Amino acid sequence: MLRNALVTGSIACVATLVAAALCGTAKKGSAVAPINATSHVLWGNEAARALRPDVKHTVPGIAINEGASVFWAAIYERAFGRRVDRGDWTAAIAGGAAIAALAYLVDYHLVSKRLTPGWERHLDGRSLAAIYAALALSLPLRGLLRRSVP
Repeated sequence: MLRNALVTGSIACVATLVAAALCGTAKKGSAVAPINATSHVLWGNEAARALRPDVKHTVPGIAINEGASVFWAAIYERAFGRRVDRGDWTAAIAGGAAIAALAYLVDYHLVSKRLTPGWERHLDGRSLAAIYAALALSLPLRGLLRRSVP
């Protein structure tokens, strides 16, 4: 399960980073601003002002997103991984949606402001919905890719 969670989490990380970058470009003219904002866990409000790629904000922003993605992927794999591996795509997609909804609830309503993803510093509700939709749709991909390879 750990290997599956690492693969699924890495896919989810890329999907959410791409969604955040696209939304950041559209809303702020900076693909990396929402990614840098995630490093507010380490650097506080200064992270929201980092609009260009840099080692101090971008690398931790990516690493924190990877860690969170693997965490949510582990929950997804534990709850739905076997069903995905058996080809139960209804459960796979519903499971992705359920885990993404749980992630949103935890990220924006249960943890302290300091532990949020930080995306809200640059993005609106529609953009956040797009990022969590990317999470929901990316969680079943490992199983899909595995089943499509003979």
